[in-house]
Amino acid sequence: MAAIFDTNRQDSALFIGGSRVSGQEVRSQNVMAAQAIANVIRTSLGPVGLDKMLVDDVGDVTISNDGATILQLLEVEHPAGKILVKLAQQQDTEVGDGTTSVVIIAAELLRRANELIKSHIHPATVIAGYRLACKEACRFIADQMALKVDKLGHEALVSVAMTTISSKILGAYGTYFAEMAVSALSAVKTPDFRGKARYPVKAVNVLKVKGASARESSHFTGYALRRPFCISAMQRSVSGPKIAVVDFDIAKTRMKLGVQIVIDDPESLEAIRKREADIAAERVRMLLAAGVTAVFSTRGIDDAYAKMLAEAGAVAVTRVPKEDARRIAKGTGATLLTTLANLDGDESVDPTALGTAELVEQVRLSDDDVVVIRGASEQRAATVILRGANDYMLDEMERSFHDSLCAVKRVLESGAVVPGGGAVEVAVDMYLESFATTLASREQLAIAEFANALLTIPKQLSVNAAKDSVELVAKLRAYHAAAQNAGADSPRSALKHYGLDLHEGKLRDSVKAGVLEPAMSKIKMLKSATEAAINILRIDDMIKLLPEQQPEDPHAHM
Repeated sequence: MAAIFDTNRQDSALFIGGSRVSGQEVRSQNVMAAQAIANVIRTSLGPVGLDKMLVDDVGDVTISNDGATILQLLEVEHPAGKILVKLAQQQDTEVGDGTTSVVIIAAELLRRANELIKSHIHPATVIAGYRLACKEACRFIADQMALKVDKLGHEALVSVAMTTISSKILGAYGTYFAEMAVSALSAVKTPDFRGKARYPVKAVNVLKVKGASARESSHFTGYALRRPFCISAMQRSVSGPKIAVVDFDIAKTRMKLGVQIVIDDPESLEAIRKREADIAAERVRMLLAAGVTAVFSTRGIDDAYAKMLAEAGAVAVTRVPKEDARRIAKGTGATLLTTLANLDGDESVDPTALGTAELVEQVRLSDDDVVVIRGASEQRAATVILRGANDYMLDEMERSFHDSLCAVKRVLESGAVVPGGGAVEVAVDMYLESFATTLASREQLAIAEFANALLTIPKQLSVNAAKDSVELVAKLRAYHAAAQNAGADSPRSALKHYGLDLHEGKLRDSVKAGVLEPAMSKIKMLKSATEAAINILRIDDMIKLLPEQQPEDPHAHM
């Protein structure tokens, strides 16, 4: 497909090695690339969207319908295509959901803008119209479509999580995982420096354990590590532990490479060996003297020193990943110790560098031993244990659950939701069409095309569900037109909440049906898609340099 975009035409105005494509030709190429990217993920949109199987160059298989994941695994060569891939990744980072929708809308905006430019509308006019349309659309969503979560209650959060995962592998299990996502995120509520509540998604630890069915997945308040205690002689649990998180080996000290010691007396050699072993033993005694009863090390602990810890009633976990060590340190109030050296050059353990919790224990999950930290003192943590048949299923379950966590986080922090099922896109379409007629300038045409581009979402939702998209979207447009023309007290004003019921092939009140999405998701989606489309529209010249030719080696032999 990349051959479509290649050109061998040498421009006479270009005095360097390469090719140049200008004007309408480069716009058409960019639009074609954007359409190709959107067509890859178009059929994965919605609650009945289909999955994609991607196989990389070493044979690893990924099965997913998450737009950002699919595009990240594609090897996109065209520069305009790369912009859309980055767009999906940005939406995934900022909101966590809507990655497929944002790419489809951006590609449709580009296609319609290209048609306007072919009709002799200047790109600057189209860009100005798109900017104005995006601004008006975001204002309309915030003022007219957004609903406050505090009025809808806890059920709204579950509905948001359910709407997000309904199009993914977890959608088949009802509200089971939606309830789990809300509970896990509510457990990690922490105030920021302004006193405002924050819900860090990273504080929710997700463990994937093969075996059992997905319905046997569970969650608890605490932090879990997929590592056992370093020796079996250690007790299985410690109540009220003092926790040390260390980033150095507790092993027999060895001389650094390049260091030589010359001795005359063989007994001195034995003394050196004994001292090498005693240095690590002294460090263990320092930790125990400071009251440490649980050690989490990013490196190793020799069996001899692990035995010292076990005899003192302490437990230890080795080879803890750095990221997990940082989370444990932050949650328990500990400091990640890279050395025991103090400012005086001696070694000691500062009691303030230790963390506390209610319980550290080792539990058995399937064939794995898992260490669990419950009741961390500084920051609450939650752990979700996903169960599944194989690695492919577990990976997709994790991606789906992460999307639902991100959606719930945005709703909890922003406090606003909008009806789903295509309701927002159709409502904005009807509003912008009316708004466009109030302008007596050429931007009117761009705003009208922007409005029509939004209809690609409900149309694609209907097509993916094997329903009649023309009839459903026409009926939905009539409902929203009636809602916007009705007064605030009119019963018709409730029609603005109507969206598509893709399982039954009819329209329904999305708010009453519990199909809700974060308001921030829709606003960010429109802003990001518009910016990406404008960035690509501004391009009217593409210069591609030829790779530098390496000089031939006259001494090379075949």
